[in-house]
Amino acid sequence: MMTRTRFNAFCGGLPAAEHVVQWGNADVWKVGGKVFAIGGWNEGQDAFTFKVTPLAYEVLRDQPGIRPAPYLASRGMTWLQVHDDPGLPDAELESHLRASYNMALKRLTKKARIALGLET
Repeated sequence: MMTRTRFNAFCGGLPAAEHVVQWGNADVWKVGGKVFAIGGWNEGQDAFTFKVTPLAYEVLRDQPGIRPAPYLASRGMTWLQVHDDPGLPDAELESHLRASYNMALKRLTKKARIALGLET
């Protein structure tokens, strides 16, 4: 299962990703002010939260080690949390983190993407 160190290194490697610590020592990753991933929030154990498409939410939400993200999913958002084994293999989790990043990026205006150096 992914470690918090690897999670932070992966998210930090995405272009223009910003890191803040908030919500009870959670590692919150944003692009252009839009949250795309959260590490923490599982009673002291590593947990990784990310946005998914509605289809991915339906497919993954009941898999062992994965659940609708506390707080976010209860508000009707399609966010999942890998919180226990077996969860997802690291490569698959990274793929979902990248997709969540891209969804956040698409919500930015073209002007904001240009200012971040993500579009010309």
